[in-house]
Parts: sequence; structure tokens; C-alpha cells
Amino acid sequence: MQKKHSSWIYLVLGVMLFSLITVSALPLVGSVVEGRQFAKSPDSEVIVLSQQELAKLEAEASGYQKVLAREPDNSTALNGLLKIRLQQKDIEGAIAPLEKLAKLNPEQTEYTNLLAQAKEQIKDYEGAAAAYNQVLATHPGDIYALGGITSLYLIQDLPERAIALLKKTIALADKADSPTASSIRKDAVQFLLGELYTDRERYGEAIALYDELAKDNEDDFRPILAKGLVLEKKGDFTAAQSILEKAYVAAPAEYKDQIGDEMAKAIEKSKASEAVGE
Repeated sequence: MQKKHSSWIYLVLGVMLFSLITVSALPLVGSVVEGRQFAKSPDSEVIVLSQQELAKLEAEASGYQKVLAREPDNSTALNGLLKIRLQQKDIEGAIAPLEKLAKLNPEQTEYTNLLAQAKEQIKDYEGAAAAYNQVLATHPGDIYALGGITSLYLIQDLPERAIALLKKTIALADKADSPTASSIRKDAVQFLLGELYTDRERYGEAIALYDELAKDNEDDFRPILAKGLVLEKKGDFTAAQSILEKAYVAAPAEYKDQIGDEMAKAIEKSKASEAVGE
């Protein structure tokens, strides 16, 4: 039953992470790192509920609240109420069931991560940081928590703190004697650091990181793609076009259309730049 709950929660968590995180300068790479095909921003697919649907949701929520009045730890009712509050986009209303579910299921980190993001949305940054750090204390490689707290640090204009955390996590992944090292997806953390460098316009460091990733993983198209996108953002469109072509050749079929779109943009920008220089 818990696995059934966690599937939709991870879906919500993924949508929230990639729609709210401010660090994600390279959304295509972010989607690839998480194993998803690049899609439109969740914000472009807002579902508007009718008054009848809203009334039905509130009636269901009332039913769950009555159950919880008798059985405060009823997981089915807590998950049901949480799902409704998220459908209603009632972030404050989602916090209470999230706090309870996080406490009841400390090993299911999706609850604590979602709680942190909810608190960030209501600008309770201290509470959000505490929740993220609670996850990272036992799961230092949790990419949702790392991405979330990185976003949180940027909101508070603390980029160096975010960079230091990601570097520390990468170093931990290299420690053979660490019991948590094997659970850290080092490449995912490196991509997140690369996106952070790009967001701060530290292009040289981002490119150096992606070159290192490409050297270590010769069959992986993602660092090639990431480098091309950095060069495009930097304004070096001719070089970006060349690198993106390499990424296109190396990429699986499901990503070729999106990479092709980026190549077309680089070509257009290159032509526009040349026209201005004439």
C-alpha cells in the first residue's frame, strides 16, 4: 500500500522540483538526469477545476478529516487529504498531513522533501531547510533534497553555500570507506553543480566539469549536451552548434527532437550574431 502512495507522491515531487527550482538553467539536462523525456513546463498545463469539482474535493476532504479525528495516524486518510490539498493547490492545507506522514514514515523521504517544498512556498525558509537537512542527514545523495536546498540557498542569495554542499556530496561519493557513498548518484550531483555554475554565469567551471564527466563516461551524451547548452547560454553559438551536433548523434531517439530544437536555436542565434557584426 505504501508503494502505491509513493508513486503519485514522487510524480508530484518531480513536477514541483523542476517547476520551482531556480537553479535549473538546463531543464533538458535535468530531465535527462532524472530519466524523463523533456516535456513542457508544468506551469503551461494548469488544470482549472470547476466549482462542482472543488465542492466534491472539499466534501472528500471533510470525510478524511472526520476519519483523522478518530484515527490521527490513519495513513490512508492522511494520503487522501494530502492528495486533495495538492489538487486544490492549498499549500498551507497540505502541510499538516505532510508533517504527520513524514513523522510516521521517516524512511520514505518523499514526504519530508515535499514538506520542505511546501514550507518553501509559504516562505518558511527555516522550516524548509530543517526538513531538507533531515533528509540529507541520512540520505546525503537524495537528489530531490539536494536540488531543493540548492534552490533555497539561491533564494536567500547564498550560492557559495549551495556550491560547497554539492562539492562536499561529490567528495563523499568518492570515499570508499563511507557507508553512504554507494547510495549517492555522483553524476546527478555533478550535473546539479554544473547547472548551478551556469546559473551564476561561471561558464568556465561548468564547461570544465562537463568535460570531466564526458571523459569519465565516454558513452554518455548528457555531458556533451550540457556543454553545448552552456556554450549557447554563454553566447558562443558556433561552438554550441558543433557540440550539440555531437550530442544529437550520441543521444537516444527520445531526446533527438529536443536536441534538434536546441541546434536550430543555436544556428539562428549564430546567424543573427553574424548579421549584427557585418
